[in-house]
Amino acid sequence: MTAVAPRPAATRRTRHLKFTMPFVLVHVSCLLVFFVGVSWFALAFSALVYMVRGVGITGFYHRKLSHHAFKTSRTVQFIGAWCGTMAAQGGPLWWVAHHRRHHHTSDLEGDLHSPTVHNLRTAHYGWLMEPSADPTHLDDVQDLAKYPELRWLDNNAAVPLLALAVSTWLAGILFGRVMPWTNTDGPQLMVWSFLIGTVAIWHATFAINSFCHRFGKHPHDTADASTNNWLFGILALGEGWHNNHHTFPGSARQGYSRAQVDFTHGVIRMLERLKLAGDLHPVPDRLWLGKRPQRAAWKRV
Repeated sequence: MTAVAPRPAATRRTRHLKFTMPFVLVHVSCLLVFFVGVSWFALAFSALVYMVRGVGITGFYHRKLSHHAFKTSRTVQFIGAWCGTMAAQGGPLWWVAHHRRHHHTSDLEGDLHSPTVHNLRTAHYGWLMEPSADPTHLDDVQDLAKYPELRWLDNNAAVPLLALAVSTWLAGILFGRVMPWTNTDGPQLMVWSFLIGTVAIWHATFAINSFCHRFGKHPHDTADASTNNWLFGILALGEGWHNNHHTFPGSARQGYSRAQVDFTHGVIRMLERLKLAGDLHPVPDRLWLGKRPQRAAWKRV
């Protein structure tokens, strides 16, 4: 494997350029919605793009790359990581390295986004403004750094973002002309599905670090303050069952009962049926909350 050179140490100014300024700019840009308007088609299209980007984070950055909760080919892995990069949360190696460190120091000194160690604002997004958030910690992701396509994606994280922005603009133009009954156009679809969608996926994901370590239920006895929060179980596509996850991080499923909806796990199961994923790591019987379903379709979940 080709050695990966360490990146230079960051300063607070570096983080402002990399995160703070884009973070503020994207939020302010959402005000363009008052100029482009809204249509039912823009909302539906934005929801679809949100789910694709979301599963890129929850299914691939998190469950696949961080915890190896299931297996795929390198091609599927790259496509999933590309979708995760479209969520504007950094490259896959950077994201996974910081997430693995979170599990090693959860709610202890060294956990950069713990509301217990710091405060809710820092846990939610403030930690990303600090120089300590900049390093990729390649020693923690050597299993992934061996893939040149993931290293390329990590070093060129802006490419999927720009591709998504341009694609949503062009899609709006196409749908508006070919299907005028959609009442949409390029600017409208880009503002809703790219700008507003980015803000939505940011805060849904950030809330797992902040709100899901402060508000919710704690059914499993873990050493940290992780909770199960039904609202973010929905908004974050299954990631809100966070206390479950901290109990057994290697499971492909984070909803530990039939009532705990886990959209991401449903997508992973669909990929399995399509022979695009396999070796899904199940929830241990001892951790299942309530009666476990006995149907054949549930035997390995």
